[in-house]
Amino acid sequence: MMRLLRHYISQALLTLLGVEALSLFGSIYLGRALHFMLIQGKVGLRVDEMIPSASAFMFVMLTIMISLGLYERNFWSGKGEMLLRVGVSFLFGLFAMTLLYYLVPDLALGRGEFSLAIGIAFLSVLSLRFIFFKITRHDQLKQRVLVLGVGEHAAEIEALQQQGTMGFLVPGYIQVHEHETPRVPAGRMLQVTSNLANLADELRVDEIVVAMDDRRKGFPIDEILSCKINGVAISHFLGFFERQTGKVQLEALRPSSIIFAEGFQGMGLRSTVKRMFDVTVSLLLLALTWPLMLVAVLAIWLESGGHGPILYRQSRVGFKDRLFEVIKFRSMVVGAEKGGKAVWAQKNDSRITRVGAVLRETRIDELPQLFNVLRGDMSFVGPRPERPQFVADLRRGIPCYSMRHMVKPGITGWAQICYPYGASEKDAREKLQYDLYYIKNYSFFFDVVILLQTVHTILWGRGAR
Repeated sequence: MMRLLRHYISQALLTLLGVEALSLFGSIYLGRALHFMLIQGKVGLRVDEMIPSASAFMFVMLTIMISLGLYERNFWSGKGEMLLRVGVSFLFGLFAMTLLYYLVPDLALGRGEFSLAIGIAFLSVLSLRFIFFKITRHDQLKQRVLVLGVGEHAAEIEALQQQGTMGFLVPGYIQVHEHETPRVPAGRMLQVTSNLANLADELRVDEIVVAMDDRRKGFPIDEILSCKINGVAISHFLGFFERQTGKVQLEALRPSSIIFAEGFQGMGLRSTVKRMFDVTVSLLLLALTWPLMLVAVLAIWLESGGHGPILYRQSRVGFKDRLFEVIKFRSMVVGAEKGGKAVWAQKNDSRITRVGAVLRETRIDELPQLFNVLRGDMSFVGPRPERPQFVADLRRGIPCYSMRHMVKPGITGWAQICYPYGASEKDAREKLQYDLYYIKNYSFFFDVVILLQTVHTILWGRGAR
């Protein structure tokens, strides 16, 4: 993992993106060259003339592929899943490029040239991905991580390694002091026969993660310093977990971790940039989606027989604990909460109407919140706002829960695209870890990444309820 503009990105996937960008760019040249060869028997093109067309095709296709989750750190779900996503990406790409050529005729290629180019691009992307995943699954190419500790933190690292997609390999765990109860398999525990530096060299370790549940007991500072001087990277469990998973480990979070760690800073000038981003994206989406909103209004009105409200307003907790009314299309029956008692939405909730189910699945019910964004109650990207009744309970049961109100709530967010719909305190705790990662590592680049990946979440129906 490497940190790019405050967000951790897999070096392997970043390399794949770069190689695929070159292949997409080059496919335009190959398409035209092959067309000339077939029609005229020779290659007759100037390289400089093709740069705008090739750049436009590369940018459009990469944007679509990112939006469909093809560069997520854990997207690999088998060859069929990958083939489906790549195929859908190129279908959208074909439509997008046709529209672009209509709007900017100077970029357009001939029909035969473009057909060859997009075919070459599709085959090259598929080939590169099969090669990439075959290579990166070899243990020899994974980062070798030695873990100091055998307790709860170490067990979490072992669970991450078992997923097989995290890009690291743990040769073993070292019990630093006898008071730490082992939570990892006994066969995975190592003995230090001479010193830590020699063991790290023998195991060809790239990084040592300090994952002791209690670092106050038997912390081997001299040996760790020796390893660091020898070129081995030293990490704390909290930072390692955050880097690998894209969330902050709540159980290991301490006040000092928040105060002294990089991140968790005030917005400053970035708040102005974020506000401009919010207004621009909201106005653009309103311009594009107003026909869908009219259809939603008509569908809700027809289903209710002309009775009942179209919009649903509900009090939510926002920035700095201020209450505001969130606006959504009504997707439940009128009077869904008897007695006004707040109830979590459940899977296959009987209170959801037939039209409401479609609106929720497609996220169209969320579109009126664009007016909340324009009004300044919400941001486009941020933690999901919760109801005051839930917030009061969650604050009592979950540490650091109030920190999610340090920023404006959002229509979409890091927790929404990384975790399914939350309907319990356990879900709220899990989603908070993603929200804390977003607050800690906020940047304009991160907002753009989340916005693009939201498209993938909507198309694949993740998180809707």
